[in-house]
Amino acid sequence: MPGLSIAVPFSVRRSVDPQRRARAFVFLITLLLFLASGLSLARAVEFDEILPDRALEARARTISSGLRCLVCQNQSIDDSNAPLARDLRILVRERLKAGDSDDQVRAFLVARYGEFVLLRPPVTMTTMLLWGAPFLILGCGAIAIALGVRRRRRQALAVPLSDEEKARLEAALGTD
Repeated sequence: MPGLSIAVPFSVRRSVDPQRRARAFVFLITLLLFLASGLSLARAVEFDEILPDRALEARARTISSGLRCLVCQNQSIDDSNAPLARDLRILVRERLKAGDSDDQVRAFLVARYGEFVLLRPPVTMTTMLLWGAPFLILGCGAIAIALGVRRRRRQALAVPLSDEEKARLEAALGTD
């Protein structure tokens, strides 16, 4: 009888294999994480800031991604929602529309805000100490640890047993 269907109790339909249920749960979590990661890639650039010329906009994005937000300090102005970051993004786009090269825009902002505005400051004589200090400190620490270990080994080997300790040792070993 082709038109008939068998009524299956609700409890029977719900008895799904636990492995299948676990796989579905893992799939849903993976899907949610994937979708959430796409949200984190969103930029703070607003629609009214975007230049109609795609080449200029690409240059502006490249420059903006290398400039530090002076409010947030660990974000680029391209990622920051701070009002100052918005002003700097607009300034970058205005300078590009005026015909400045990428280097001229960066130089203008460095002259105005200092090298701190660059997310990746260049290695110069003035920044050499900042770039090299962590390695110098690690090297000094490693040398200090090595010297300390070496000194302790020498001190441990150099201490002779006292007469009392020798007597107790001989008594423990049972030798005369």
